[in-house]
Amino acid sequence: MSEERELPRYRVLTGPDDAAFCRRVSEALDLGYELHGPPSVTFNGERVIVAQALVRNRDA
Repeated sequence: MSEERELPRYRVLTGPDDAAFCRRVSEALDLGYELHGPPSVTFNGERVIVAQALVRNRDA
């Protein structure tokens, strides 16, 4: 079984709205994930926090 097959079909990435978060989402897209809906955004009193759901096609 390849490493890609072992990845979950659904995942949610969360974190501060910064370059590191964008890199994590980009890496997931490179692994075959697709965005699932728009990001959720909140403010924790200090910084903006985002969450993005991603899904992988069964055939990916």
